[in-house]
Amino acid sequence: MAVRLQDVAAIAEVSVKTVSNVVNDYRHVRPETRARVQAALVELDYRPNLSARSLRQGRSGVIALAVPTLDMPYFAELAGSVVEAAAQRGWTVLVDQTDGLPDRERAVATGLRGHLIDGLILSPVALEGVELQRTQEDVPLVLLGEKIAGGPVDHVAVDNEAAARAATTHLLDLGRRRVAAIGYQSSADAASGVAALRRRGYEAALAAAGHDVDASLTPEVPGYLRSDGAEAMSALLGLPWPPDAVFCFNDLLALGALRTLADRGLRVPDDVAVIGFDDVEDGRYSVPRLSTVAPAKESIASDAVDMLADRIARRDQVAAREIRVGFDLVPRESTLGRTGQP
Repeated sequence: MAVRLQDVAAIAEVSVKTVSNVVNDYRHVRPETRARVQAALVELDYRPNLSARSLRQGRSGVIALAVPTLDMPYFAELAGSVVEAAAQRGWTVLVDQTDGLPDRERAVATGLRGHLIDGLILSPVALEGVELQRTQEDVPLVLLGEKIAGGPVDHVAVDNEAAARAATTHLLDLGRRRVAAIGYQSSADAASGVAALRRRGYEAALAAAGHDVDASLTPEVPGYLRSDGAEAMSALLGLPWPPDAVFCFNDLLALGALRTLADRGLRVPDDVAVIGFDDVEDGRYSVPRLSTVAPAKESIASDAVDMLADRIARRDQVAAREIRVGFDLVPRESTLGRTGQP
């Protein structure tokens, strides 16, 4: 049978109200009384009923996380980090996939009302600021990614432009002169999102090194999957003067590029150096191990959960905030060769 407050009160020889005050960390309890109650809690292995506590506070103890896709390792790993950060607060996380479609994002943003969840963490692709502002009026909201950067709601993201510039500079510093980029997109969403920022960082690094952007070295891709990277790498190798290095806008594109290079009998990095972005687990076990940019996924998750908790507690009393988390450049074998770090 579950241990009740009454059982703890009997052991500690205090009132049920005093036990409740200690369990809920009420400050005005005498230290000796608190110590006696805490000893009884440990002795009886008391576990609070989080569901009941949440209902008394008018909250469910449940938040939602919505990402474009769970097929991409980056989002799957990020979701795991959010679940872990939420668990530290005793929260349960509902995870949904929007496929980056307006109707799906709208359904998540407007269909999960406050009586079901306490708050929402959303990585939007299609929704605009006005719709997201209306969503926040119903349920506390924190955004991930770059689509609505500087918008009307709380937002957590990595500095994609600076990270892309660092990755490209790494290739240039190795003496590479024809540095290609796989990840360009011309769609309206890409023009205001992550792709545009990584493109900007790539071009800024070239400009700083005195190189012009060669349009033949920036093939457009329909998506960010392994197959897209493989096809783009194949097109680059068909050029009269192929690249000697490639910056891929995510690790899946880079893994696809590695496959094509291997199929063509080219050596990485001797013939072509390759670097990706996201530091997904697959890249640590590819042959060669993939150099990459590692955004601080754990920080993204913990900062988003912390911001959401603050928003839940204070709602409209907090102005919209924006947090930029750090990143690390992780050189491995695909740019440094076998002497590279694992």
